[in-house]
Amino acid sequence: MKTIKGPAIFLAQFLGDKPPFDTLDDICKWAAGLGFKGVQIPTWAGNYFDLKQAAESKTYADEIKGKVASYGLEITELSTHLQGQLVAVHPAYDDLFDGFAPAEYHKNPKARQEWAVQQLKYAAKASNNLGLNAHVTFSGALLWPTVYPWPQRPAGLVETGFTELANRWKPILDVFDENGVDVCYEIHPGEDLHDGISYEMFLEKVNNHKRACLLYDPSHFVLQCLDYLDFIDIYHERIKMFHVKDAEFNPTGRQGVYGGYQNWVERAGRFRSLGDGQVDFKSIFSKMAQYNFGGWAVMEWECAMKHPEDGAREGAIFIKDHIIRVTEKAFDDFAGTGSDEEFNKRVLGIK
Repeated sequence: MKTIKGPAIFLAQFLGDKPPFDTLDDICKWAAGLGFKGVQIPTWAGNYFDLKQAAESKTYADEIKGKVASYGLEITELSTHLQGQLVAVHPAYDDLFDGFAPAEYHKNPKARQEWAVQQLKYAAKASNNLGLNAHVTFSGALLWPTVYPWPQRPAGLVETGFTELANRWKPILDVFDENGVDVCYEIHPGEDLHDGISYEMFLEKVNNHKRACLLYDPSHFVLQCLDYLDFIDIYHERIKMFHVKDAEFNPTGRQGVYGGYQNWVERAGRFRSLGDGQVDFKSIFSKMAQYNFGGWAVMEWECAMKHPEDGAREGAIFIKDHIIRVTEKAFDDFAGTGSDEEFNKRVLGIK
């Protein structure tokens, strides 16, 4: 068994224009001061990290890696959540998602998609230059507007949608394979890969591509009423990344999974700071140890109520206390009597 690495922190929700969140140096110093050992870097914030340069220049990648290391931290993975979303966008969401791309690609879905695909390819090469073996992203969505269909979906629509999604991702997955990096899809509402079944449908379409892997985040499963522990049992061989994120689901007679268009505080399903929600992290960390997960436990903070700095401070301690230092021997070794083949036969009464 392997001991999970951590605690680490996903920086996306903490980036800002005021110290200590306005530069890579300052935010790394802040994270290290809280006890984090790793940082997961979002690649859309160019003032912190230049994705294209990291892909094209090993020297730049080494400089970034050295800068992070100077604070006693490691880069755990890179993230392209926003760019991955743009690999596949239903036209109903074009205006909303334009904000994820530079202004020169707005109102031009084809150019925006081409930009996003190139960003993913840069991410593969940048990850390689940084010595990373996993990368997190979103799948994007062509079918999401029909997730709860009325009128009913036309026959063959889902098949067509997943075929197209796979066609868009297969060349990207191949570039990641060339660079020795796993693509870890964050299974998430709003994406065509939003649960185990949809992931399996995609996996079949990309011919079980070995790089089409998973980021495990139980918070999204709580909000879907999905068995997040069984998910680990089923997909542990494909789980290569782990977001430690809490949530709660408190349905009432007035609202349930869909939230009734309410804000985060008023929804039945809410993301919470670590330890404030309903996720059974003791069981999760046990299963991760059981299945030899050797990656990072990365805190993703999103909470409807608590201040982010308090969530980060508490989260570092929470993860540290939940990481299981795996044993190197069986607990009953002390009672072992030793054996050989002849001894075993005598015990079994075999002559």
